[in-house]
Amino acid sequence: MIFRQVFDAVSGTYTYLLASRRGGEALIIDPVLEKVDHYIRMIRELDLKLVKAVDTHLHADHITALGALRDRTRCVTVMGEQSNVDVVSMRLSDGDTLRIEGLALQALYTPGHTDDSYCFRMEDRVFTGDTLLIRGTGRTDFQNGCPRAQYESIFNRLLTLPEETLVYPAHDYKGDTVSTIGEEKRCNPRLQVRSMDEYVDLMNNLKLSNPKMMDIAVPANQVQGMNQRDILELGWAVMAEQAKGLVGAPDIVLVDLREKTEQLRHGQIPGALHAPYEDLDEAIQPGGVLHALTAATGRRLVFYCAFGERSAMAVKAAHAAGLDTACHLHGGLDAWKKAGGPILQ
Repeated sequence: MIFRQVFDAVSGTYTYLLASRRGGEALIIDPVLEKVDHYIRMIRELDLKLVKAVDTHLHADHITALGALRDRTRCVTVMGEQSNVDVVSMRLSDGDTLRIEGLALQALYTPGHTDDSYCFRMEDRVFTGDTLLIRGTGRTDFQNGCPRAQYESIFNRLLTLPEETLVYPAHDYKGDTVSTIGEEKRCNPRLQVRSMDEYVDLMNNLKLSNPKMMDIAVPANQVQGMNQRDILELGWAVMAEQAKGLVGAPDIVLVDLREKTEQLRHGQIPGALHAPYEDLDEAIQPGGVLHALTAATGRRLVFYCAFGERSAMAVKAAHAAGLDTACHLHGGLDAWKKAGGPILQ
């Protein structure tokens, strides 16, 4: 496994790059906007392909690089379903599995620092965001934070993991890079409480000033969605009301780009062909399944995903590959459901 920990000294943020080797698929956790060039260079030098960029929560101390990395690499952006962000490509729920080739991380919903905080667990390690820090815990006094919820998240979830589990937080301000669950149980001063009430009292009396970037970072991080309007103006998009009339049309192929787990949870448009976004590049090239389908039948591809981001990137790639009639469902399945489109569960 390839594992890199990158530090941003300005915000005290740790970013994590993970990959298995075979096809070079990689994911990045909690990227910082000012470090984008560094991430891209590292990905190129390691001969990797960034496929997913993940934020553990809506950050208040730096501007995320999710949108910038999506625009430069066509990666899928990922956050928890509770996040107050306009659009991310994929939203996770507690217990979901975040996958790339050769790696799987379990999503753990751990509110408290914020109401959208998630941790991500692999076999021997857990990426704790701002929920559990090394010898500390994330503050709970803004962004709908709650010390009682954080106590539950830490004591009844994270601290039940095996003691040898490595702890990789999103921040550190003292120079520490990694800990373990066992170390934090024994040595973290905020965890040496006898009850939830004692923890709540501790957290409610920290009297910390707001993060310096808070007034800038929070609004900026709430607006990460790709602008799909340019694709609509090019005539490469259909609105949900219009798309409802395309179901069953003999000259149309609806192409579902989402992962299988998303289909199982949220349903799919009847008659759609499943062609996952991660396989898109191969599928639209000569000899690929989508290229061959359109060449043989002349049918028009209509891509869709959860919110329109993956399909917007897919339709651009399809046109670049010579599939000049391809389009996508503006706003994705979310817009389709709001328009009353039929769903097959």
